[in-house]
Amino acid sequence: MKRPAIILLTALAPVSWGTTYAVTTEFLPADRPLFTGLLRALPAGLVLLALARRLPKGAWWGKAAVLGALNIGAFFPLLFLSAYRMPGGMAAVVGSVGPLLVVGLSALLLGQRPTPRSVLTGLVAAFGVSLVVLKAAGALDPVGVLAALASTASMSAGTVLTKRWGRPEGVGPLALTAWQLTAGGLLIAPLAFLVEGAPPALDGRAIGGYLYLALANTAIAYWLWFQGIGRLTATQITFLGPLSPLTAAVVGWAALGQALTPVQVAGMALAFGATVAGQLGVRASAPQAHPSGHPNPRLDKDPAGPKVPVLRR
Repeated sequence: MKRPAIILLTALAPVSWGTTYAVTTEFLPADRPLFTGLLRALPAGLVLLALARRLPKGAWWGKAAVLGALNIGAFFPLLFLSAYRMPGGMAAVVGSVGPLLVVGLSALLLGQRPTPRSVLTGLVAAFGVSLVVLKAAGALDPVGVLAALASTASMSAGTVLTKRWGRPEGVGPLALTAWQLTAGGLLIAPLAFLVEGAPPALDGRAIGGYLYLALANTAIAYWLWFQGIGRLTATQITFLGPLSPLTAAVVGWAALGQALTPVQVAGMALAFGATVAGQLGVRASAPQAHPSGHPNPRLDKDPAGPKVPVLRR
């Protein structure tokens, strides 16, 4: 498959995630971030696990648990907490700091040197986000802002680690997605019952919302996302992120009547423009993951032991 097609298919994931905020506020029971995260993750994970029919082996039990905690177990509850506490477009645009976080984490974990362009675009994106958040400080809940930032940090770390570890031999993106969703869902389950109590009563509207989140928004979207991680660089992946807040902002404005001030619109334009520029600035393809989990198979033959791979762009 050619790279433009890979990017297009991977981009469908953040576009789908951009609708999460509207679905949460309009269709789901209020103030249930843990329960909502559980129903989004665990059913999708079990369905994909049944389709993949593969379980982790050896060290991948631990790796799948770590990735499931970062990409799902922590990310989902924090994401829904932010969605419950502030407008969806504003909650999503905070995620524009993701590219800057991934640039830093890629330098630490992948040995990928940050380029001036990637740092500059990340800083501009963060500045645009600050315009949105600071201007709306009187209207936005600080806990919601912190939850959105924490969810972005969790997902950024999970993206970089997924890129670092690759996939074990003979395991495709479907199984890797199933492991993470199941592990994340199992992590959320006891917390949901301990913190939020018994599940709420669900009407047809809520059931439809949960079905959409579990199937299209999670099972299919995360399968596309992790498939893209295996073929694109970490920077390319994270610079697709603006599609999520852009979708959320458009849905919030068009369907929910959420107004934006001129300063907030300018901040969003800066954040989106910077992240799009960062995506266009990435030219080289990502190395494929070796069955050992290293992006570079030569690392396995180095008598000095495994080294941190350098991803060149």
